[in-house]
Amino acid sequence: MAKKPRQALSEAASFATTPTTMKILGTLTLAAATLLASVAVFAWWRKREGAGDHAHPAAFAPGESDPANFDQTRSAGPEGMRDTPGETWDKVDQAGDESFPASDPPSY
Repeated sequence: MAKKPRQALSEAASFATTPTTMKILGTLTLAAATLLASVAVFAWWRKREGAGDHAHPAAFAPGESDPANFDQTRSAGPEGMRDTPGETWDKVDQAGDESFPASDPPSY
């Protein structure tokens, strides 16, 4: 029996058909698809209805972040906040809010 001569593989065929190369190309394709999907979701999130429609910053109640308020301070207490506090507001909370930005709130 005569041996068949080895056929030289072309560079393109040998590059594209190795299992390691296929794994790398698959990983790169998955990474590119994930990046593209992430960019699309982020763009949608930024442009969705109601995003950033607040006319004033989160720390301020309506009318408190007005251009006349040049140093951007708000009134103390829950009525000066845009959102309501999650718990009951007592005299300790009020004293701490009134003392801000002092280093030490009053001790009760």
